[in-house]
Amino acid sequence: MTKRLTEKQKEEIVKSFQSGIAIDVLSEKYACTVSTIIRNLKKSLGDVEYKKFLDIGKSLEEKSRKNQNKNQNKNNGLLELNIDNKDLKNDSINSKVLNENSTAANIAEINSFFEIAPIDFEIDNSSRKELSSVPISEIDFPKVVYMVVDKKIELEIKLLKDFPEWQFLPQDDLSRKAIEIFFDLNLAKRSCTKEQKVLKVPNVDVFRIARPNLIAKGISRIVCAENLIAL
Repeated sequence: MTKRLTEKQKEEIVKSFQSGIAIDVLSEKYACTVSTIIRNLKKSLGDVEYKKFLDIGKSLEEKSRKNQNKNQNKNNGLLELNIDNKDLKNDSINSKVLNENSTAANIAEINSFFEIAPIDFEIDNSSRKELSSVPISEIDFPKVVYMVVDKKIELEIKLLKDFPEWQFLPQDDLSRKAIEIFFDLNLAKRSCTKEQKVLKVPNVDVFRIARPNLIAKGISRIVCAENLIAL
């Protein structure tokens, strides 16, 4: 059974993100993918608010980085000043020590040389493989889900490339046909246009029963808030 974030965890993620916690840090903390964090943030905050806090977070990171560089340059300046103020009466001795250290470093560098064996295997330069989908047999659906259909109650079929949160998939997978379901009625209503309506699906087993028919129509994926489901 696929693990899903609880409502409490989703609220904690939104509050942490608004306070400036980076998305990759939240992904590691809650043991889920970056795309899952982004999807939940966008659904909770909306695209505008999400981008607003994302820009604020980047600004804070940039400011922190500048302060660190400033402090480092200041420390380097103090170090150089201390060196300039030292008594350097024994120039000849210091020069000899430096030459000896330099020679020793060169010898150590030569002695530490080692040969790297040539790589004799092929490197996979293909696009990122589609490892994000979960088989429908492993999905634990809620008791009721919702779908957006047109007024003739026909399925709205999309391509995976129509979903921004799945743009990282390989091009072949982005061309797959998919239908979208919603676990939350309000989310379904927000995705519904004037020419469409929300359809309640009280028996979620219908997706497993209708699986052969969906595949026959070229539909191989179901998109929902938590997962990309493979038929």
